[in-house]
Amino acid sequence: MADTIYTVKAHIKGVDQTPRKLSLVAGLVRGRSVADASVILDHTPKRAALAVKKAIQSAAANAVNNHGLDAKSLTISTLSVTAGPRLRRYKPASRGRALPFEKKSSHILVEVAGLEKVIKKPAAKKAETKEEEK
Repeated sequence: MADTIYTVKAHIKGVDQTPRKLSLVAGLVRGRSVADASVILDHTPKRAALAVKKAIQSAAANAVNNHGLDAKSLTISTLSVTAGPRLRRYKPASRGRALPFEKKSSHILVEVAGLEKVIKKPAAKKAETKEEEK
């Protein structure tokens, strides 16, 4: 029986950080296993590490709980950060002026690939053991 590799997605939308800062952290863990990525992100001293870690954990939970994949075989196949909507705001400046700026946001897409978990069947009980129990 050939082992089939399945992919599972997770989207995190509207992260209140710039795509550039998030993609720096995403580049650290792209292509690694989920367990390795979790350890790396725990020791990364950037605020963006928390958002990327939550996205990876969400994809891993989807794979294990919804699709029955083996947690030990999960690897990150795709990790992309794209620009989200921008909020236009103004900052007060001297002499009654207002200077515009944008609050940027991001979307994170994570695809996790892994093998299907092998479900072991319980051993068939013999008719003799049932008679002895009675």
